[in-house]
Amino acid sequence: MTMPSYDFVMTGLQLLSTLFVFAVGLGVLAVVVLFIIDSIQTKDAVRKNYPVLGRFRYLFSMLGEFFRQYFFAMDREEMPFNRAEREWVHRAAQDKDNTVAFGSTKNLNSPGTAIFVNCPFPTLDEDAVEMQPMQIGPYCKIPYNAPSFFNISGMSYGALSTPAVRALSKGAHMAGCWMNTGEGGLSPYHLEGGADIVFQIGTAKYGVRDEAGNLSDEKLKEIAAHEQVRMFELKMSQGAKPGKGGILPGIKVTPQIAKIRGIPEGQDSTSPNRHPEINNPGEILDVINHVREVTGKPVGFKTVIGSFGWIEEMCKEIHARGIEAAPDFITIDSGDGGTGAAPMPLMDNVGLVVKESLPLVSDILHKYGLRDRIRLVSSGKLITPSEVAWAIATGADFVTSARGFMFSLGCIQALKCNKNTCPTGITTHNKRLQKGLNPEDKAIKVAAYCKNIVHEVQIISHSCGVTRPRLMGRKHVRIVQDNGKSVPMDELYPRPDIFPEYSRHRGLFGSGSKKPTCRWC
Repeated sequence: MTMPSYDFVMTGLQLLSTLFVFAVGLGVLAVVVLFIIDSIQTKDAVRKNYPVLGRFRYLFSMLGEFFRQYFFAMDREEMPFNRAEREWVHRAAQDKDNTVAFGSTKNLNSPGTAIFVNCPFPTLDEDAVEMQPMQIGPYCKIPYNAPSFFNISGMSYGALSTPAVRALSKGAHMAGCWMNTGEGGLSPYHLEGGADIVFQIGTAKYGVRDEAGNLSDEKLKEIAAHEQVRMFELKMSQGAKPGKGGILPGIKVTPQIAKIRGIPEGQDSTSPNRHPEINNPGEILDVINHVREVTGKPVGFKTVIGSFGWIEEMCKEIHARGIEAAPDFITIDSGDGGTGAAPMPLMDNVGLVVKESLPLVSDILHKYGLRDRIRLVSSGKLITPSEVAWAIATGADFVTSARGFMFSLGCIQALKCNKNTCPTGITTHNKRLQKGLNPEDKAIKVAAYCKNIVHEVQIISHSCGVTRPRLMGRKHVRIVQDNGKSVPMDELYPRPDIFPEYSRHRGLFGSGSKKPTCRWC
């Protein structure tokens, strides 16, 4: 080694050692400062009693979600969606093979599990029928022939980012399903993909409100003038927070969102906890018929079921006014639903889950001879083919999903939807985080997820011996009980008889028979 090289190496080592000593000194100084701060503060007992060390408790708590998700939780353990469910959606969105090997990892003995009753003579592929459109709003000037039984549920622009809405809109158009705007109003990004749109009217009337916050007929007409806007949905309540309005943190209220919604920029936006002008079932019908008259398009409402006597009162009122006064559809949300911010007590403990409320509402409509007139839409944590097939067999005409489509966009269930820090760019307006979400690429995944759901629901229906999913009924499903044995769902939830005075309306609106093609099934 030459002398200059030796000097160079020694100089470098001296520099590194100096930097190391300096870094250690800074570290020690930081610990001393934190020790003093923790010792003199009085707000946190753990940090007071264990200066510096007590801070690790909060670090580990913060990292707990991450470690549980990736290292400790089994495939079927996580909540609200487990790894097996998320992985199915991710593979479906990528149009990859979704078969599994070596047997099911699902506990089929768990009470409440749905078991589909396969037919000894399943439907042959050549006898299967493609998905049939279903008409909604037979008394409207412009009815809607909805092409898909699986669709995108309400997620607002504002709660979702611009690239997320763009991807969903284009993907919905590619898949032939509708996209619900959520209560945040209609943005240009909803329209640019060419998808069919369901415009949701929330309690704050975002996008269709006047300066006083009341429903504006003029703005309703402007929205309805878009050919893509096929229906209007009055949001009475949603699964995440029944009895409380939507919450959009001020950090998400950008200038464009403020303009679309008609609210102040940068301020928290909390909707009223209900529509002030609706106090009874009759007034629900009043508003629905008013919107339908102004827009000429089908109108329904979305609700979480708790008490249900009001639905029977509404059915009686419909017959008193005439069958055309009925809502064109009802969306039943689950009490455990919700994609955004909500108080935990409401999300956890208020409202019936859809497994109980869907058959209940379907049967009430059936009793009053309105089941064919009013289309029934099921929502709430239905993201896999078996869950969608269960809903259709139970009585739903359509199923909508929000979080399923979020997973198709790349959601990793980071549980940061309400903090503007979503790592996948789906629920944030941080431009840096949005860069990872390419609308063109994600639109393909949205469409693939929807198509794969439809395809595998069709596979289930063919296994049950019917030619298409809407021909499945409750007799095709058995529900596992506490003793581990299953009971036919049509015994748990038998269809009630139609009241004689209302039986004349049955079959007028083309719902189709629930009779299977195989007499043994």
